[in-house]
Amino acid sequence: MNVYDSEQIEKILAPSGYKMNSSFEVADLIIVNTCAIREKAEQKVFSFLGRLAGLKRRKPNLIIGVGGCVAQQEGDKIMERMPHVDLVFGTHAILRLPYLIERIESERCSIVDVEMSEIIEEFESITESPLDRIDPKVTSFVTIMRGCDNFCTYCVVPHVRGRETSRFPESIVGEVRGLVKTGVREVTLLGQNVNSYGKKENLNSFPQLLARVNEIDGLFRIRFTTSHPKDLSDDLISAFKDLDKLCNHIHLPVQSGSNRILKRMNRKYNRELYLEKIGKLRNNCPGIAITSDIIVGFPGETRADFEETLNLIKEVEFDSIFAFKYSDRPNAPAARFANKITEQEKKDRLQTLLNLQEYFTTKKNRVLVGSNELLLVEGLSKKKVDSDDAQSKYQYVQWTGRTETNKVVNFIQSEATIPRDRILKGKIVNVKIEKAYSHSLLGKPAQVEPTLFTLKGEQSYAA
Repeated sequence: MNVYDSEQIEKILAPSGYKMNSSFEVADLIIVNTCAIREKAEQKVFSFLGRLAGLKRRKPNLIIGVGGCVAQQEGDKIMERMPHVDLVFGTHAILRLPYLIERIESERCSIVDVEMSEIIEEFESITESPLDRIDPKVTSFVTIMRGCDNFCTYCVVPHVRGRETSRFPESIVGEVRGLVKTGVREVTLLGQNVNSYGKKENLNSFPQLLARVNEIDGLFRIRFTTSHPKDLSDDLISAFKDLDKLCNHIHLPVQSGSNRILKRMNRKYNRELYLEKIGKLRNNCPGIAITSDIIVGFPGETRADFEETLNLIKEVEFDSIFAFKYSDRPNAPAARFANKITEQEKKDRLQTLLNLQEYFTTKKNRVLVGSNELLLVEGLSKKKVDSDDAQSKYQYVQWTGRTETNKVVNFIQSEATIPRDRILKGKIVNVKIEKAYSHSLLGKPAQVEPTLFTLKGEQSYAA
């Protein structure tokens, strides 16, 4: 979501004459877009801001801005801690940026704006015009809703992003169409809980929105995140079977395998309901990849609770997980809970969990060795790859892409064919998997010569 918001910042500042630059040394404006979801991310923000102090001394007219969730959470405290910062703007202040920066340029003042006053109609005004890029992206994020109404006890999001608000479906579809015109072939629809999209505003349901996006010509694939288990409907489960562009992968955060901890987290579902949803997904969508989030060391989590989480991993056999040590977050109720787990115990539990999941991830990847997989090619690596053929006079280059189940696959191609096949970026390619690693796969083109074929109404190439 922060990647998406950063792109909106880039768009809204373009009319003011600002454009992206890769060097801090020559920049007139540096904006740090921040995340407050975990303590470590917040620490990195202040560490980075500290490193900018010397640059500010050398370039006193440089404007340094801090936005995003840490800005919303800390407000004036950032200025107190980092006096070289010129602007602190919250999650609802993006549209006010041109005005705020113009004031700083003319008055050389410092500004803090964390007012949550932006309305969805205003936000829509900047989303539909895609960025003009020299090297267009193949995949892109699209935020379909903002904020959250779930108030999980460990989470700061409702406090820094506000209450849940859904965008209008027409605007979302228009934005995706605009992205496709620039070369985007895969979109990931974003929200804290996409399953509740449109309910408060009586808009399209999320499955209905997916069906509308599925009809967009030129789009190959659709993904979404994050999906709350309590709101995962039968209609959404059926969408994986009914919509040809919806990828066979779902990210379904469970957070814990213990009903006692789930209740303390205010997740509003139990282990049994979660497993029931997993069963429905796999019955309706054979081969679907399921990934998840897990928090270890939540306040009061006993060893028995943790063992229940390990047992859940064994029962579900996730394709992969994101696992984190619990950390207190300002304004989140769990920060006031007793029976905190020591850092060492959290570290030990996290490593145990990651070791277990690595076994299942590698196991699932190894099953794919020898199979042919269709990849959406995201780009060409600069890395040169040695050929296994000692007689070959060509160097090889490496492409990277993802399967429909979101597995990263790298494959090589002779440099001699590159001028002819530069169009592989953004195309669907048929690759035979030869090796499996814990976090990626390695393959080779399934055909020696490029072969034109049709996929989902679009011409693509199998290299």
